[in-house]
Amino acid sequence: MAPRPIVGLALGGGVARGVAHLGVLHVLLEAGIPIDVIAGTSAGSLVGALYLGGITLTEAQRITHRLHWWDWASLVWPRRGLVSFRKMEPWLERHIGDPRFSDLPRPFATVAMDIESGERVVFTEGRVILAVRASCSVAGFVEPLDWEGRQLVDGSFVDTVPVDVARDLGAEYVIGVDIFVPALRRKWGAWGYLFSVIERMVQNAGGGIRQADCLIRPEVGGLTYLRFSQAEALYQRGVEAARAALPQLRADLG
Repeated sequence: MAPRPIVGLALGGGVARGVAHLGVLHVLLEAGIPIDVIAGTSAGSLVGALYLGGITLTEAQRITHRLHWWDWASLVWPRRGLVSFRKMEPWLERHIGDPRFSDLPRPFATVAMDIESGERVVFTEGRVILAVRASCSVAGFVEPLDWEGRQLVDGSFVDTVPVDVARDLGAEYVIGVDIFVPALRRKWGAWGYLFSVIERMVQNAGGGIRQADCLIRPEVGGLTYLRFSQAEALYQRGVEAARAALPQLRADLG
C-alpha cells in the first residue's frame, strides 16, 4: 500500500465566522482524517493556534460562546484604527501560554500583510500569539501591529485561504476551509452591492479556493462577521459542510 500524502489544513479568514472552523475540525478529527500541518489567516490563525496550543475542541467551543469583543479590543485614538488588539495577547496567553512555533506539535503558519508594501508576511517562527494578533488586525478597524519596522494587518487581504502556505509547510494534499462566503444584501441598497463585491475580492485573494484539493465551504453567506452570539449556528454550519466533504476525503486519502 502506498503511503498516504502529508495532509494540510488551510483555515481561512472571516472574523467571528471562524467559529465554523471548530465545527469542521470536530468532524475531521472524529472521522480520523489526518491533519499534519496547519496554515491559518485571521480567524483561521486564531483557531489553529488554539487547537495546536492544546485547547480541546469542546473547550474552544465553550470559549467562543462566552467571548466578547472587549476581551480583545480596546479603544484607541483613531489614527490607524478604531481599536487595538493588544489585549488579545494576554487573552491567548491565559489559554495556551506563550508558545513559539517550534513548541507546537505540528508545523503551523499564520498570514499577515504589510499595509505599506502590500507584501504577504508569513510567520513560521517566533511567538505564536504575536503572529496571530498580526493576522487578525483588520485594517481600518484594528490598528496595525508594529513589527520589525513594518505595520502588519489582517492577512485576508492577500491570502484568505492559505493553501499555498500549507504546501510550503510540506503538505501534499490540502483541505481548504472558506468562511468568507459572499451574499448579496439587497436590503442594504447600494451598500449591499458594494459589500458583496468586497466579499468576492477578499474571498479570491491568494487563489486558495481554487488551489485546494478539497474545499470545504460552510453555508455562512449572510451570517454575521461580528456577533459571537451566532456561535452555535456557525459551529453547526461547519459541522454540516465537513460531513458533506467526508466522501471525497475518504476517497482521496484512502
